[in-house]
Amino acid sequence: KQWYQRRVAITAGGADGVKGEPGLNGNPGIDGKDGEDGIDGNDGEKGAPGPPGVEKGPQGAKGDTGAPGKDGPDGENGPDGEPGQKGLAAVEPGEMGEPGLDGAKGEKGPDGLCEPINAPACNCDTHTLVIHSQTADQPDCPADFISLWSGYSLLFFEGEGYGNTQDLGRAGSCLEEFQLVPFMQCAGNEVCRHGVRADKSFWLAVEAEADYTVKPMSSIDEIVPHISRCRVCSGTQFILTRHSFTAESPECPDDFTPLWEGYSYAMVTSSGVSGGGQDLASSGSCLQQFHLPTFIECLGRGTCAYYINNLDYWLGQNPDITQPGMWGMGNVYSGLDEILDQGVARCTVCTRNAIED
Repeated sequence: KQWYQRRVAITAGGADGVKGEPGLNGNPGIDGKDGEDGIDGNDGEKGAPGPPGVEKGPQGAKGDTGAPGKDGPDGENGPDGEPGQKGLAAVEPGEMGEPGLDGAKGEKGPDGLCEPINAPACNCDTHTLVIHSQTADQPDCPADFISLWSGYSLLFFEGEGYGNTQDLGRAGSCLEEFQLVPFMQCAGNEVCRHGVRADKSFWLAVEAEADYTVKPMSSIDEIVPHISRCRVCSGTQFILTRHSFTAESPECPDDFTPLWEGYSYAMVTSSGVSGGGQDLASSGSCLQQFHLPTFIECLGRGTCAYYINNLDYWLGQNPDITQPGMWGMGNVYSGLDEILDQGVARCTVCTRNAIED
């Protein structure tokens, strides 16, 4: 009856009723069609290595023989072998007899004489002699000496402020080739540098006007004429040098002959503490010419010049023999004539006379 009344009311256009409760779920629909394939995804991370295989593969074929290896270092010497038996002579000798008894003690002999042995001398030794011309010309060897080589007069090197002086009487002061800086600087990292700006070389110079105000020379053709030439000689006569401490050249000792007379050269200094001296027994301490400046300086940057702060040192004369040890203190010599007459000492290079057969 109620259902009927509600239906009549709806048919008649009555008011909307209250919303009913949700109905029961319907049956599942039929399966839809498969969708299209999606885009490939990114590669996954590398997996962990698998466990090692269980079975060992078959042994491969034998390889070719390798090249011979390098010889190993020499082994140590083995121990000395046992001495061999003494061989038999043509006729076999008899057995050695027993040692005899000691003889009686002899009488004391006379006292010996302490006298030099008068053994004859000989020209057995070989001596080298280096001559520096202090000019652009090569000097000649004296009589009884032969020439070994000629070159350029090197005085000393300087690297990083440290100097290495060459004895002008030794062969190392006469280089056969001229280079502005004939040495290079090497470090522990197996790198060497030639011509570092701070490196220097110093050479005996020829007698030339030194203008300290001009620009340093950079052309090798301009530099070489300022470098003194030298020659290394070889002979059998002994060489020695004497210094007089006067304006007169000293005489050679007995059995010696003078080779040349000169001026007593002591040492040189450059800027700072660099420099060095000559062995006064060497012929390099007796230069045949006196002129200032005595040497020229070459730099690693490729220039050579005369510098006012480069100094020479010479042995001085003894003007007052009544005060030994005090002479010359505070004296100043100005001008070349005064220096030669009163200042610089003289010397003589002597050679021992050849022994007559």
